Amino acid sequence: MIEARNLTHIYNEGTAMESCAFTDISFTINKGEFIGLIGHTGSGKSTLIQHLNGLMRPTAGTVYFEGEDIFADKYDLRALRGKVGMVFQYPEYQLFDETVLLDVMFGPLNMGLSKDEARERALSALRLSGLSEDKFESSPFELSGGQKRRAAIAGVLSMEPEVLILDEPAAGLDPGGRNEILELVANLRKERNITIILVSHSMDDVAKYADRIMVLNKGRLAFFDEPRAVFSHVEELEEMGLAAPQMTYLAQKLNKAGISVDPAISTVEEAKAEILKAFNVK
Repeated sequence: MIEARNLTHIYNEGTAMESCAFTDISFTINKGEFIGLIGHTGSGKSTLIQHLNGLMRPTAGTVYFEGEDIFADKYDLRALRGKVGMVFQYPEYQLFDETVLLDVMFGPLNMGLSKDEARERALSALRLSGLSEDKFESSPFELSGGQKRRAAIAGVLSMEPEVLILDEPAAGLDPGGRNEILELVANLRKERNITIILVSHSMDDVAKYADRIMVLNKGRLAFFDEPRAVFSHVEELEEMGLAAPQMTYLAQKLNKAGISVDPAISTVEEAKAEILKAFNVK
């Protein structure tokens, strides 16, 4: 569905301030996949995702969406941004209208839909977001942090994207709010078969939800594989300034204590199964 070929992005090219965000990155993301994107601060994650719907143009290489070069002359980037939706970090800062409903209607109206069509899109997106209906006519600034996050996500969903890119969507939320937002994202993938690209600093979150994990390090694509395969490289991840999920470290401790479990486990469910197996509990 999305293919990046030999992407390179250089900031301030040809000046004394020149710096390379990333270089020669290639990958393919399939329709309906849940992709986790991780990397230490400054590894190029946020810059990379802004290339996937044409918000930023690469220094070299290109991006294909459903087989078409999005940087080709006359390619409709506006239409692409309706199909590849972006939820930035702290998206509630983008809320601006008098009511939540009007705010969520903004995207469809900007796409050229009628007011009635935009209203139906917005209502459907808000319900999908899990925000209670008694908040639809409230000012977005009266909502709690988690509610604002849902409203902001609904604003992107109202454009009915095929791909949803989220840059740290749970940042700043308490554990309960974080889990709610991530479950919302996972359910969107199941219910609408939306392709999800999740940028996160939480190894536990990407281990739990992602089909494959992309690891950026010093402007290069270090790994792009299933969670178990990626988190089998614990020492290399630590050298990159990253970590493994808590359950992976638990597996290491159990094996050192003489309790044999799969060292590649990365989720609570996998750990439970391995511990029960180790003690012959059915």
